[in-house]
Amino acid sequence: MSQLTAAGIDPFDESVYRAILVRHTAAPAELADDLSCSPERVARALDRLRENGLVGRLAGTRRRYAAIEPGAALESLVRSRTADLDGVRAAAGELSRLFTTAQQGSFAQVEVITGGEALGRWFVQLQQEAREEVITLDRPPYALTTSNPVEATALTRGVRYRAVYAPEALEWPGVLGDIRELVHRGEQARVLPGLRIKLAIADRRLALMPLSLDFTAEVRAAVIRPSALLDGLIDYWELCWRTATPLDAPADDPLNEEDRQMLTLLVGGLKDEAIARQLGWSVRTMRRRISRLHEELGAANRFQAGVIAARRGWI
Repeated sequence: MSQLTAAGIDPFDESVYRAILVRHTAAPAELADDLSCSPERVARALDRLRENGLVGRLAGTRRRYAAIEPGAALESLVRSRTADLDGVRAAAGELSRLFTTAQQGSFAQVEVITGGEALGRWFVQLQQEAREEVITLDRPPYALTTSNPVEATALTRGVRYRAVYAPEALEWPGVLGDIRELVHRGEQARVLPGLRIKLAIADRRLALMPLSLDFTAEVRAAVIRPSALLDGLIDYWELCWRTATPLDAPADDPLNEEDRQMLTLLVGGLKDEAIARQLGWSVRTMRRRISRLHEELGAANRFQAGVIAARRGWI
C-alpha cells in the first residue's frame, strides 16, 4: 500500500525506496532484480528520490545509492511540501530537546555520539532546526554520501548557507557539480587548502564535529552546545572564511566561465590532473590555457595570476 503519495512520492518510487531501505545501499541493477523491472526505470526513480532527499548518491565512479534515514528524510520532505505544519514542527523540535535532556539527565555542553548513522542523523537534525544560518567546513572523508539534499530544502525556507571546502573535496566525483547547484540555489562557497577538520554550526548555537577523520574505524563526533568551545570554533570558522577563495564570481567577471573555474580551482590548491579531470580537459589543454591566462593577466606564475585575479574581483 502506498503511504507516501500525500508527500508527492509516486507509488513506484516508494517501492524503490522500500527496497533500498532493506539493502541500505544498492545499485539500480540490484534493485531492478528485486522489483522485476528495468534498471533504467529504477535509475530514474532513484534520481527522483534523491531530489526529494530520500536517498543519496555514494562517492565513486559506479552509480550506487544509499538510503537516508527515513525519519529525518521524510520530515525534511514534509517541511518542503507544506507551510501549515510550522507550528507542529516547532513543537516537535522543543519536545525533541526535552527528550534529549531527559536521556542525558542534564543539558551537556559537549555530547559524544558514536557511529556513522548517528553522525548523519545529527547533521540532518542540525540543518532542520536551523532558522537563520548554517556554516560549515567540508572535507573528505564522508561517512555515507557526499550529497546533502537537506540543504536545498533549507535554502528554500530562507536559511543562509556559507561553506568552506577543502580542495580535496572538489576532487571527489560529483562534488563540484553538487556545489555549483547549491551555489545556484543561494549557498556562498569558498575553498581553502589545509583544512584539517570537518565542522557544521547552526545559528551559532549548535555545532557538530567529527573527532577523527579516520572513518574506517568507529566514527565518533561531538555535538557542541553554547560554551567557550563553541565560541572558539565559530572564531576559527570566521578565520577560515576570511582566508578562503570564493568559488563564485561577480556578475561583471570578464573571464569566461571555464577560465574562471580553472583559476578558482588552481588558487584553491588542486593539482593539474585534478583540475583537468573536473573540467573534462586533457592536462595538456589545461596547461595551455593557463599559459594563455598568464599572458592576459600579465602574471609570471600561477600564484601571481591568482593574486591579480583576486585583486580585480574576478575570483
